Amino acid sequence: MSRELSSILVGTSGLTLAAIAAVALTFARGEVASEHVPRIRRVAAVAVLFQLAHFAEESARQFHVRFPEVVGLTPWPRGFFVAFNLTWLVVWVLAIVGIARLPRVGAFPLWFLAIACVANGVIHPILSLAVAGYFPGLWSSPLVGILGVGLFRSLASATSASGRAYGVT
Repeated sequence: MSRELSSILVGTSGLTLAAIAAVALTFARGEVASEHVPRIRRVAAVAVLFQLAHFAEESARQFHVRFPEVVGLTPWPRGFFVAFNLTWLVVWVLAIVGIARLPRVGAFPLWFLAIACVANGVIHPILSLAVAGYFPGLWSSPLVGILGVGLFRSLASATSASGRAYGVT
């Protein structure tokens, strides 16, 4: 395996864990109740807009180089970083649009968005402390984190803890 690919896989492993948690929440919590869809759409749309601003800050300040270096990895190709982030932004927009029609499909990306936003709100200040200064993404991360908490709470209140909608007991 190339050093670059290894760096990407190791460097994004936290997001892999977030995706696993999002899958678990999707099945454990069940389907989003239709009466909650408008609020979830609003909160998620604002979270996506701020996640886009966060990505722009990270991109402009070379997060794809600095983050891997701080954790002892090889920098990521800019093309990978841009494609990865833009892909998730598109998936989140599609989930917002489609959650009313396909609540089971739309729930996973929105749980992932909530977790990723909260993680950004925590990790970027920690990285800034670790480097004793500004770290790419720091300025937008607190608001992204707050929006993640709001989306998480909205999803939690819109779903049942039993997951009965999926036949999980």
